[in-house]
Amino acid sequence: MKGILKEKGLKKKMNNLSSVLENVKTVAIAGHVRPDGDCVGSCMGMYLYLKTWYPQIEADVYMEEIRDVYNYIQDVDQIRHEWQEGKVYDLLLLFDVSSKDRIGVCAQALDTARVTCCVDHHVTNPGIAQINHIEPDTSSTCEVLYKLMEPEKVTREVAEAIYSGIISDSGVFQYSCTTPETMRIAAELMETGIDFGKIIKDSFYTKTYAQNQIMGRTIMESIMILDGKCIIGYVKQKDLRFYGLTPKDLDGIVNQLQVTAGVEVALFLYEIGVQEYKVSMRSNGIVDVARIAAYFNGGGHVLAAGCTMQGSVHDVINSLTFDIERQLKEHADGN
Repeated sequence: MKGILKEKGLKKKMNNLSSVLENVKTVAIAGHVRPDGDCVGSCMGMYLYLKTWYPQIEADVYMEEIRDVYNYIQDVDQIRHEWQEGKVYDLLLLFDVSSKDRIGVCAQALDTARVTCCVDHHVTNPGIAQINHIEPDTSSTCEVLYKLMEPEKVTREVAEAIYSGIISDSGVFQYSCTTPETMRIAAELMETGIDFGKIIKDSFYTKTYAQNQIMGRTIMESIMILDGKCIIGYVKQKDLRFYGLTPKDLDGIVNQLQVTAGVEVALFLYEIGVQEYKVSMRSNGIVDVARIAAYFNGGGHVLAAGCTMQGSVHDVINSLTFDIERQLKEHADGN
């Protein structure tokens, strides 16, 4: 198994899914706050896998509200959005969660479940469960999960969920995290009969009119700094209310900012409270945004990371761009 396996507590390695499912009767499956495609795909892929091949196991999926674009994934209507008080599970399976404070609906299960396991691909994950299977060089948590499954048991329904997560975190195979193995796995998923073109269109590209409006407005009002190497977009809470949108409707804006010619780093901020902002960062190669996110207690990858910050919008931007400018200068001096 490629990647790294970090362990805390239990001296037991996770070579495959069956190794942690033995003698398990109840499972809680959970992802991170504000679930994206990789989070939804890995959680639902695991749930559907258990439903088909381990019907004796009682499984519950816990996530915050997900975007409607993922409604084609089977059984998304079974997702629980609130924790069942007093419920104790034999096993907690966390997917795509890089830190304890990013566990969504069922954070308390980390302390109450008899065994906890985290499957992830974020380089900033310190190992938050008893068993931690982390492959930071892999495109997505969905790819990590697929390699833990028995390929012959991946049904079309499971494949739809897994494929959704891979295209989400790989940018439909255009990001640097995409490897030949990613493409081979995608081919195996396609062989199950999934409508891969429709999945890409529906989950990655389709936007509502209001989503297109706020994206256009954000791009129109964005600013360029650091000699055009950094672009910044910002959405206020009142803007979300005006368009009748929520933070989950903002997917794709930072990626659109990133493709601006000459830009090395794209920053997208949206207001989530009084002087509190969710920050998404994308790099085109020179700047390590994971380093910046980690400094502010966030996480992610070298080219894609995020964090939550407090202060005025100007203070947040100044704090973020300080290290961006330094890394750009280091690169220029090195050349």
